[in-house]
Amino acid sequence: MTKIDSAILKQKQHFEILDGLRGIAALSIVLFHFMEIVYQPSKNFIAHGFLAVDFFFCLSGFVIAYAYHQERIEKMGIAAFFKTRLIRLHPLVVFGSVLGLLAFLFDPFSSHPETYETGKLILIFLASVFLIPFPAMPDRYFNLFGLNAPAWSLFWEYVANILYALFLYKLSRRSLFLLTILAGAGLCFVSYRAGGSLLGGWNGETFWDGAARISYSFLVGMLIFRSNWIIKSKLGFISLSVLLMLAFLIPFTEWNWLTEPLVVLFYFPLLIALGAGATLKQGFRKLCIFSGKISYPLYMTHYAVMWLFANYYTTYKPETTELFYIISIGTLLLVGFAYLAMVFYDIPIRKYLTDRRKKV
Repeated sequence: MTKIDSAILKQKQHFEILDGLRGIAALSIVLFHFMEIVYQPSKNFIAHGFLAVDFFFCLSGFVIAYAYHQERIEKMGIAAFFKTRLIRLHPLVVFGSVLGLLAFLFDPFSSHPETYETGKLILIFLASVFLIPFPAMPDRYFNLFGLNAPAWSLFWEYVANILYALFLYKLSRRSLFLLTILAGAGLCFVSYRAGGSLLGGWNGETFWDGAARISYSFLVGMLIFRSNWIIKSKLGFISLSVLLMLAFLIPFTEWNWLTEPLVVLFYFPLLIALGAGATLKQGFRKLCIFSGKISYPLYMTHYAVMWLFANYYTTYKPETTELFYIISIGTLLLVGFAYLAMVFYDIPIRKYLTDRRKKV
């Protein structure tokens, strides 16, 4: 561990503003998923909301490098690291799969369940629970996880965590820098091959795009921490939230081949560096903490409703005013449901598993 790492760790920082930005990104994903069902990208005001996933990946690399530095990994052991990460992430993977199955079976606006044999549906559900990519639902665009589409990014998050515990945490800063450069080149290649967009990784056809997206962003997040690229400033939560939202509000144009890689390669790392060194006013502390806590439950529980909404929209073609109320109220209700899932399911389950693990 470097002297820089030691100095930062001794401060026992908790990056509340970054927690707050994670919540802003999760909320943007929800709005993006609502809007992409209704509008073509060129008419979608939050057409680049999907880039929030790349922000998540970058933030994850930073946080993992901070929380599980070399000294701690070697002290706790790889097995303990894997158990800790499973307890943190997997309860909501299971919960999201169950929600997805229930929404699929009891969707009042669709007859799709009738087209699937029971055996195949069981396989799809088990693949979702155990986070095994299984793009087997043509009516859902061959999503890697047809019952809970956002789980594709969790799959790659698991891969990144495994590779981190096996060898990434041991890399020197120079090696990490070179690997990040190579990953950045791979990301640019994926964008070029896909016709100038990074909107890939979520289905069978674009599976490896997900590897490119997390490779660069996770590594550069690590590099920011390991290199102490933390920019001290007087920027606060509101200012940084606005800066983050600007990336998602960039219009979808023929310049995507340039704007999207620039945002992911440089803008998001800059925001992480600024967020880590920003000044948090006391009045926003609780909001940031709540925002950070609700982000993962919101991300992993919202998509079952998206399939219901998509089938409702296809069936009834609601007008713009009705859509405004549906999306606005629906987003608030999803945040409320995510809070209930967090309080009554995720936190108790994780506490139970953690306590049981300590007794073993």
